[in-house]
Amino acid sequence: MNRRSQPRECLMSLDVSGDFSPRDIRDFSVPDLNPDRLDIFARRARKPWLACQSDAARCDFADGKAHIALRNGGFRTLTLWRKSQHGRTLLEIKEDPKMIPFVAHKMAEFISSVMGSRLDPETFAIITTPKRRHKVNNFASLCAEYIGKLLGIPFYEDVAVARSHLRVNAVFEFNNIPSHRNLIVFDDFVTSGQTLFSMKKLLDTKNFNCIYFAAVHNKI
Repeated sequence: MNRRSQPRECLMSLDVSGDFSPRDIRDFSVPDLNPDRLDIFARRARKPWLACQSDAARCDFADGKAHIALRNGGFRTLTLWRKSQHGRTLLEIKEDPKMIPFVAHKMAEFISSVMGSRLDPETFAIITTPKRRHKVNNFASLCAEYIGKLLGIPFYEDVAVARSHLRVNAVFEFNNIPSHRNLIVFDDFVTSGQTLFSMKKLLDTKNFNCIYFAAVHNKI
């Protein structure tokens, strides 16, 4: 008989004595593609972190370089510092009386360097945005008054008041109209720029010539 035609026995054995715990089995399940549950850009995951960042906004005053914050179709605000990851919180800065002369001196130097010889005490004055939470010992007002003394220009307090407590699309109205036509409009911290933009809309109704400054741009 031909040896090739002889049948062969093929014995196969399977060792099932190994450990087949779930960690040894690959996951072939399909990911959840429901758009209502997807978080592609991790917005939901980052929401607590963003809230923490907003509540603990900080500035270390280490930058000290001029920045131009563009808002609302080209509206410009000149700022000296930016929000940082370290340093004192903005609330701590506002509550420290020693920060008023520090911010005022730095801002006076900054404004003077920008304005140069155009900063005429006879024609220029400084104002600030309406007081919101702190009517007394308002940080922005105290800084603006100090800046005015350093620059030798008058400070007009409470030029505008807010009709509501809205931050976005706030509506201001005049309370103390300056006699000076050229105004430096100062704010301590600017985030979205909406407060200064609302101030601009009000001042434009009286054809004031304004330039807008803020100490800290509250964005990294």
